[in-house]
Amino acid sequence: MKILLSAIYPYVYLLLFVTIPFEDYIRALPNILLGILVVTFPFIIKKEDFKKIDRSLILLLVLFFGYLIGNAAVSGTLAEDFSIIKKVLIAVGLVVLYIPVHDFDKIKKAILFSSFAAIVFSVINIVIMTNTLQDFHFGDSPKVIEALLVDRLYLGLLAVLSILVSYSLMRPKFHPKNKYYLANIIINILFLFLISTKIALLLLLCLLVLRQLYGSKKRIRVPIFLLLVAILSTLFYVGFSQKEDKQPSLLTNLVSNTMTWELRSVTWECGWNIAKEQGINWTGMGFYNTKDQLVSCYEHITNPNKRKSFINHRYNTHNQFLDFYLSAGLIGLLLFSGLIVALFIKNRNQYLPVALLLSLVAYCMVENVFHRQIGAYYIGFILIIVLSRSHSAENKTIKER
Repeated sequence: MKILLSAIYPYVYLLLFVTIPFEDYIRALPNILLGILVVTFPFIIKKEDFKKIDRSLILLLVLFFGYLIGNAAVSGTLAEDFSIIKKVLIAVGLVVLYIPVHDFDKIKKAILFSSFAAIVFSVINIVIMTNTLQDFHFGDSPKVIEALLVDRLYLGLLAVLSILVSYSLMRPKFHPKNKYYLANIIINILFLFLISTKIALLLLLCLLVLRQLYGSKKRIRVPIFLLLVAILSTLFYVGFSQKEDKQPSLLTNLVSNTMTWELRSVTWECGWNIAKEQGINWTGMGFYNTKDQLVSCYEHITNPNKRKSFINHRYNTHNQFLDFYLSAGLIGLLLFSGLIVALFIKNRNQYLPVALLLSLVAYCMVENVFHRQIGAYYIGFILIIVLSRSHSAENKTIKER
């Protein structure tokens, strides 16, 4: 029986990651698969399996989660905040449940399959809409966003993960599978342009620049890195510089005209104002109370329609660092930030983990990733790679390219 469970377990884990983007259509299935993994885990885990995870770093992760639980319990906000805290538990749980899995390449390929399936589903929906709607526009259009399988931001994150995973699976010398990974990278990049997710595209550009710091031929790579940084810095300076007629620059218009920019500019301002009013906050006010404070701030929005929309939707801070500071206090923010710094120090010589950590930080800057179950799953995937010792050999291959 134990042998059978050990054989089935990795495929259940793989299927879980494949189904994540489809949670709105098969909401119960990811929870069922997660339940199967939890029940099966005690019967197949072995002592030697724990060697694949860095114990000191996973203790930091558990300490952070334990603080969230303990702080909420002491503050009396555990019942109302548990819906958020349990999503942090999902990310922590995925790391623990991964321990008996011996072939992580299968989990990586699950990300590739789920990304490709999400792209196919979304493109089919977009094609259907272009044939049925006369006023359909590509790019930053509500109709395009409506046609996507999941929220555009998380679809962008999935595409970035798929691109990084494809790159990590490619071999430096000729290999017949390399062409499939390359094709997957191209498909995902084209899709990001199709749905016009600027966050993901900008992140990929930064990851390309970062790549120049890794690998052999440092004498060539370092000058290329410095040249790319100089070019990008010049482009951003020129792009955001105000013209003599005081008209907004091209990049300023591009950013400010993005539908989500107006939302984030308001939520960030309100979150920052709440933080300033409170002064140094060591333990926070709880996730639910933070939303109440944000809603109170939204009541001062002058535009009545905009005010009503913000109040009805009870928008969060759209910044995970700010959210942890307001909700879990300075202690919570320091624990979360300290975990990221520790993971970076541990993985600083390996491109894939560092690229994934940069992706995590980038999305935490513009989204409360632990407020959505899909966000918790993908953060869990990132944590598995950066906490695992088994990816070191793979990254040696990447470093040699």
